[in-house]
Amino acid sequence: MPHGCSLPAGFPPVSVPPPAPDSDALRARLYARYRSASPDGADVPLAVRQQQAQSHLLRIVDRCFPPDRGAVVVDLGCGPGFLLAAARQCGYTAVRGIDHAPEQVEAARTLGIGGVEQGDLSATLAALAPGSLDAVVMLDVLEHLRRDELLPVVDGVWAALKPGGRWIIQVPNGESPFFGRLQYGDLTHETAFTRLSLGQVLRVSGFSRTRFFETEPAGRGLRGAVRRAAWRVMRGLLRAWILVETGDSGRGAVFTQTLLAVGIKDGGAVGNNRDGEA
Repeated sequence: MPHGCSLPAGFPPVSVPPPAPDSDALRARLYARYRSASPDGADVPLAVRQQQAQSHLLRIVDRCFPPDRGAVVVDLGCGPGFLLAAARQCGYTAVRGIDHAPEQVEAARTLGIGGVEQGDLSATLAALAPGSLDAVVMLDVLEHLRRDELLPVVDGVWAALKPGGRWIIQVPNGESPFFGRLQYGDLTHETAFTRLSLGQVLRVSGFSRTRFFETEPAGRGLRGAVRRAAWRVMRGLLRAWILVETGDSGRGAVFTQTLLAVGIKDGGAVGNNRDGEA
């Protein structure tokens, strides 16, 4: 209660609630059981989750990875290592992953995916030799950082990359109509991004060239083809909405629930140019 104020006679005393738990303590509790505490962690077998993600991850490798199959790539926040397995399937031989959550590292071991180690993001970046990596991958990682934590990570990635090295990023997309499903579906999410705000961070941090992609449906066979065709129709309707409201055609807009980005450290070309900008 503000100083100098008092309750009228007959009102019960006000009880002050105890302080909220420290946010770092909450983080530690959530990450300790990150996989098993997630909505699908206990219900969907690991091998099934890997199979479900396979088409999407292969597309990321094809679209965003360096063309050299011997490129040195580190996946920070790699989870159970699904992307490492996809990259190795495509012939990449120098990929490894780091994840903070013990359950994720154990899951990788259960699946037989090698090269996954437990480690802290900041400590890992600090230990990397400057200019030693061709690519750094962070899929669904940056949204877990508070704003005050973001800049040291950006600078650490920039320092670890070779000139022309690429930073491959996936985050929940604040531009999507269904943005809240992902951003607010995980209590460890701290910061939201759109292609504009993420591009802003990259460009002021030495990644002068950036490219952004939708993570459109990537299933195989007839079902995948139908989903992709339906997505193109839905995307056209969303562009029409923007056109009516703002007069902008929405050509560069990204509407999928996740946003894929590639930032290039000065000295190299963006992407493999196998797909156009979203």
